[in-house]
Amino acid sequence: MIVSNRLPTVVEKRKGVLHFRQSVGGLTTGLVSFSKTHESIWIGWPGIPIEKLNRKEKEELQEKLISQYNNYPVFLSKKNVESYYYGFCNKTIWPLFHCFTQYVIYDKELWGEYKRVNKIFLDHILKYVKSDDTIWIHDYHLMLLPKLIRDKLPNSKIGFFLHIPFPPYEIFRLLPNRKEILEGLLGADLIGFHIYDYVQHFLDCILRILNYEHTLGQMIIGNRTLKTDTFPMGIDYRRFEEALEKNRVQKEINRFRKTLEEKKVILSIDRLDYTKGIPERLEAFDLFLEENPQYKEKVTLILIAVPSRTRVEQYRNLKHKVDELIGKINGKYSTIGWTPIRYFYRALSFYTLVAMYNIADVGLITPLKDGMNLIAKEFIAAKRDKHGVLILSEMAGASFELGEAIIVNPNNREEIAKAIERALSMPESEKEERNLIMQSRLKRYDIFRWAEDFIGSLSQIKNIQKQFRARKFPSNKREELLESYRRGKNRLIILDYDGTLVPFARRPEEAKPDREILRLLKSLARDKKNEIVIASGRDKKIIDEWFSSLNIGLIAEHGAWVKKRKGSWETIEPLQSEWKEEIRPILELYMDRTPGAFIEEKNFSLVWHYRKADMKLSSVRISELKDALYHLSANLNLGVMEGNKVIEVKPVGVNKGRAVLEWLSKNNWDFILCIGDDWTDEDIFNVLPKSSYSLKVGLSPSRANYNLDSVAEVRELIRILTR
Repeated sequence: MIVSNRLPTVVEKRKGVLHFRQSVGGLTTGLVSFSKTHESIWIGWPGIPIEKLNRKEKEELQEKLISQYNNYPVFLSKKNVESYYYGFCNKTIWPLFHCFTQYVIYDKELWGEYKRVNKIFLDHILKYVKSDDTIWIHDYHLMLLPKLIRDKLPNSKIGFFLHIPFPPYEIFRLLPNRKEILEGLLGADLIGFHIYDYVQHFLDCILRILNYEHTLGQMIIGNRTLKTDTFPMGIDYRRFEEALEKNRVQKEINRFRKTLEEKKVILSIDRLDYTKGIPERLEAFDLFLEENPQYKEKVTLILIAVPSRTRVEQYRNLKHKVDELIGKINGKYSTIGWTPIRYFYRALSFYTLVAMYNIADVGLITPLKDGMNLIAKEFIAAKRDKHGVLILSEMAGASFELGEAIIVNPNNREEIAKAIERALSMPESEKEERNLIMQSRLKRYDIFRWAEDFIGSLSQIKNIQKQFRARKFPSNKREELLESYRRGKNRLIILDYDGTLVPFARRPEEAKPDREILRLLKSLARDKKNEIVIASGRDKKIIDEWFSSLNIGLIAEHGAWVKKRKGSWETIEPLQSEWKEEIRPILELYMDRTPGAFIEEKNFSLVWHYRKADMKLSSVRISELKDALYHLSANLNLGVMEGNKVIEVKPVGVNKGRAVLEWLSKNNWDFILCIGDDWTDEDIFNVLPKSSYSLKVGLSPSRANYNLDSVAEVRELIRILTR
């Protein structure tokens, strides 16, 4: 199930008659080829407001689209289109994501319409989706849709691909609705981008705004794992290659050559959009003609600008500017038999486009910012004779794949002008060598390989989810645990605190036990068959203050201190703290360099907290701090351990597992339950007998038998034990 704002089939009503044609655009052109080779249906807007259709026409449109094209229409009103598409999509998201912040409009009503239309798409998907369908959502118009589907269909397989750039954090943070957008995208199982830079920007925003960390692009959010990765979109290479053999294309090629005579042809094709750098390109061509008079009357720039978003003011202003520049340059250089720029303000047919690509000596593609730019790839694919040179902006995603092109800064007129001169004078052997390398690459990673790669990666992440689900505590094992608990006469229950009994807090003192957890622990401890142990990383003073009245065992500072029921605090071995004077200055240095970080001192350990610090900066500082600590602590018999938003330094050999042995070795337990959430609890899981029940909170790999989703699930299990 492919879902995009527009269907590949556009419907128009002319003189009371419905007309159907294929949509123009990189996404549509590329995906149509893929969808035809798979059992695909396509959901999207057919391009005509619902007010223009009577009931009979609506039924006719729907029947024809479904039966002939496998297209399932989403009907939108004129208001939907104005406020959602021309509004939020093109006045807010498009300029912001392309870093044109001066054009961004923040409007609450436009945002409301964007949300409404995403829900309209949800309603249509729910009508047609089957349980085993793969749902592949495309582009910035539908960024809320993944979560909307996930909320209704929790186990569905959802992929999302963004075809425009994802901006840096400094730009994205300007968006008032930034959290909702990110949360919407995170409803997908796999989120794809064209290049690695966009992946990094997205992960940076996820970290800084939502505080979600990742490992190689893979995240665990709630009870689900998901991934983001790079998939550079390809083209239907064979279609362009084979089109050159068509009589229609050959006729067009011959016609162009006769018209253009012996002149060198520079080809520029774009939608008329302020992100494409067309005015800058024209100014660079002006400079080229000025500095290279030998090319006057010998070169022609064919500028094709496809009309785009003509209702948006910036686009109308852009057209006016482009028209003025073309008039100025043509007026400045034209002769009776030569016009330097030939300007076409319209879309071209596929066959005309291929012919134009083929005859051009230079492809001038210099967007100021572009997600990928498939035109650059199409230009290379149409060069069967390996003739021609591509000049490509470094700001286009395609530049990362087409490194053999002449890569330019689109804002540097002088550099573009020199690139044009270099391209026109380049030896044929060099052109052939460059184009051959690029063609081989594009042929290997075409639109089909791109789509299969994405769908394959989506299946992989779903398999990983299945593996994690297999570790989730199943209902039959829950019943087995409860039955074993009821039979037990000598029961040991070991519970971590932070992240297990209570959620994590920004500051340690804010995670004080609430009334419910105290009541549950008191109820468990009241049963004489139970021995309850809280195994925490907290210092013994705070642990004692919170739990000393409950008549339970306590472990503090990750095993440094142990307190049996009705006993006093003891260390499991003599511990020294003189080392702190050598370690503390290092921690303080990195605390001062990391706003929001702070140091917690325990009896026999020092803890560097960074939960309140900027996560991007923290990720750098952590690496630096660990390197410094490892070097210094090697001779002091100290361990450096990384926990949940903390770095802790303490003597080697002190851990929760060793402390728990104080209980395991002194009684014959017939029921043992241990629940924890992080790496410090793995030491306990490692020393437990095989007959024990060990549960890890969260989805990360563990030595525990099974995983629980959350603190809430832990509490529910304890409630059941106390009944």
